[in-house]
Amino acid sequence: MTIGVLQFEISIADAMSLKDKRRVIKSLKDRIANDHNVSIAEVGALDEHRRSVFGVAMVSNDARYVESALSKLVDFVRAVPQVSLIDYQIDML
Repeated sequence: MTIGVLQFEISIADAMSLKDKRRVIKSLKDRIANDHNVSIAEVGALDEHRRSVFGVAMVSNDARYVESALSKLVDFVRAVPQVSLIDYQIDML
């Protein structure tokens, strides 16, 4: 069994309040969870209205598949126009 963990940090330049941030975050989380079959949660920068840190987990019996799927997820986040990807890290357990 392989567990892949992706942590990524994004910037939300247009967010002027936590309400603006939450709207973007909810949409992004829902799209990722539904389209990529992963578990996702906001894990950092909860009180900052222009930055957010996410944790994503995926379990499979094939390590290459997990790493590939998480890399595709990073590419997906990069393509979202409302956010900018600041940093990310993929760990395999």
